[in-house]
Amino acid sequence: MRHNKKFNHLGRTNTHRDAMLSNMACSLIKHKRIFTTTAKAKALRKYVEPLITKSKEDTTHSRRVVFSKFAVTELFKEIAQKIGDRPGGYTRIIKTGNRLGDNAAMCFIELVDYNENMLKDTAAKKAPKTRRSRKKATASVAEAP
Repeated sequence: MRHNKKFNHLGRTNTHRDAMLSNMACSLIKHKRIFTTTAKAKALRKYVEPLITKSKEDTTHSRRVVFSKFAVTELFKEIAQKIGDRPGGYTRIIKTGNRLGDNAAMCFIELVDYNENMLKDTAAKKAPKTRRSRKKATASVAEAP
């Protein structure tokens, strides 16, 4: 029975899975967005978000912990500066449909603060629309005659 075994093994051995997630994390840090399957993206999110959290404080210990997983220069310099005030949720998964060959669910996984299009949309949405009540409209009609 699989009681309390929630980890997705992705059909790979432990060493192969660790190497794959490490390579995907390096690609995500380098390119800020990668295109992969949904299952791999969800596994990558659990792998990379604690490392990004660790990079917020630039100490020797945190560099060594992150360095054991992958290269750290860009993570500590550029990304940690940009996500410094964010309490969590550094990645976003956007589903793009199914792959033609094997019908696997595909998606983008990206760093949240690096998508300029989404940042513009959130800035535009911050101005809330006010709702007009019908009482004022009926009161003005009653006063007009």
